[in-house]
Amino acid sequence: MTAAHSTDAGKERPRIWPAMLLIVLAVIAVIVVIWRVDTAPRTDDAYAYADTIGVSPEVSGKIVTLAVRNNQAVKQGDLLFEIDPRPYQFALLRAQAALAQLDAQIPLTQRTVNAQGFSADAAKSAVVRAQAAARQAGDTLARMEPLIAKGYISAEDLDRARTSQRAALAELAAAQAQAREAQAAVSSVAALVAQRAVLTAEISTAQLNLEYATVRAPFDGRVVELRTSVGQFVSAQKPVFTLIDTRHWYVIANFRENELANIRPGTRATVYLMSKTNIRFSGAVDSIGFGVDPQDGGGTANGLPNIQRSINWVHVAQRFPVKILVDHPDPQLFRIGTSAVAVLQPERRDNRDRRDNRATPDGAPS
Repeated sequence: MTAAHSTDAGKERPRIWPAMLLIVLAVIAVIVVIWRVDTAPRTDDAYAYADTIGVSPEVSGKIVTLAVRNNQAVKQGDLLFEIDPRPYQFALLRAQAALAQLDAQIPLTQRTVNAQGFSADAAKSAVVRAQAAARQAGDTLARMEPLIAKGYISAEDLDRARTSQRAALAELAAAQAQAREAQAAVSSVAALVAQRAVLTAEISTAQLNLEYATVRAPFDGRVVELRTSVGQFVSAQKPVFTLIDTRHWYVIANFRENELANIRPGTRATVYLMSKTNIRFSGAVDSIGFGVDPQDGGGTANGLPNIQRSINWVHVAQRFPVKILVDHPDPQLFRIGTSAVAVLQPERRDNRDRRDNRATPDGAPS
């Protein structure tokens, strides 16, 4: 019985080691995963992104030339579409003709103004002469009136002196009235000069509108959402289609908040697209999101990224978008919204602090 019992115990003892080995391996795996997540955060909750603009004309009109098609790649300066330029050409010609007419009218008006000025000066001189004659006639009458009592002059001479004075005063009044009329007739070319400035501004506006009738690509990009054709009337400030800015491509990767401690702008990253998983692209963190919709059941934060949580009944870490600028994107692979995977190589704070201390003697701040 004793030998049999020892034999059974010897057979049962080795069965414990596989379980212990599995536990040890599981612990090691957990440690490796935690270390990996801490040193190289990774997420497949990511997508490709590029900036876009709505291509809107600055003027309204009918499209007469449509030089692009949907999903076409364009270069900066390429013709996109052209609006019927004739209304703006006519507006430019009309403003130029009005300016030419005004330029011809200004010298003629200036000569008229000069003539009016001469007439006003002549009227002023006539007033001065009439004033002198009136003063002389008044002085003559004043000298003659005392002499009539002494018989030195006749009554007829005195009447002629009085008549001469009244005539001089009448001529003075007429000269003054003529001078006022002449002065009132004097005009100015200042209003015409001001009108010329208005016409010059109208010409500049017409030239600018004529340039706006031709719409060109502001940067290298790709045309999307083109749903119109030649003959369509388009309005100013209303987009005709969307243009993707293909000069810079990004990957927006949503990382958990407990993974952001060592991530900052400039952190290196490796990304790949789910459409071509065997090609890796390098990049660097451009920015880190500082706000998301908390989804706490209350009011939403307008304009903030809305990142869905997968488990609503368990308290899970919030995720924030990390914007990664791709160094050399393949324009044939990158599309807005393409699923991606991002792996970061953050630099731990303690390593960075040690390096900064080595760069500065005695650890003193630089």
